[in-house]
Amino acid sequence: MHDFRVLFLCKKDNVYAQRAAEFISSHFKNPLIFAGDRKEPLPQKVFTWQGDLLISFISSWIYPQSLLNAAKSGAINFHPGSPEYPGTGCTNFAIYHGAKEYGVTAHYMKALVDSGDIISVKRFPLKEEDSVYEVTQHCHALVEEMFYEIMECILQGRSLPVTTETWKRKPYTRKELNELCEIKPEMTEEEIARRIKATTYKTPWAFTRIGERVFKLQS
Repeated sequence: MHDFRVLFLCKKDNVYAQRAAEFISSHFKNPLIFAGDRKEPLPQKVFTWQGDLLISFISSWIYPQSLLNAAKSGAINFHPGSPEYPGTGCTNFAIYHGAKEYGVTAHYMKALVDSGDIISVKRFPLKEEDSVYEVTQHCHALVEEMFYEIMECILQGRSLPVTTETWKRKPYTRKELNELCEIKPEMTEEEIARRIKATTYKTPWAFTRIGERVFKLQS
């Protein structure tokens, strides 16, 4: 068991995150582990944590600089998106733009999301018929693979990988994702189809407004 004091924060009800959490529990002494979704607040216990390593694994939480500073050896995020797509809704925007390639990124964290130095990137080709759900599952599998590789470096006392990769744009925001979901009457059929495809996970997120009313697309 490694003596590093670890805080592990991950996505709720996600099998990849659950396996990663089990790995942390079995390799580090007394880790602090929390799972949640973006609508839940950060657990109060994290704000008094002091330790060595903070790990964010497919998590939607945003962390204050004070918490990142509490990790003496570093705070690492495993992001299901390549450096071309930082922030919220990264997969949605990649599908919308018809990207030919996508991937996952491990990076050190700063208070501004998806802006810290990049440790590692794994990429894969996108096919025209790929859905948001399919790409997301592929990303989560690659994030888990990348997680074990980096954890082995830490457990063995080796240096983490070094990359020359850099973020290619400012992070996408929740507001931009919500705007992508909106269908307007003046849009072409092609644009409507692109938006519906890019904002359908298991069910559609697309909607339209008529006056003060919002109508959501049904699957």
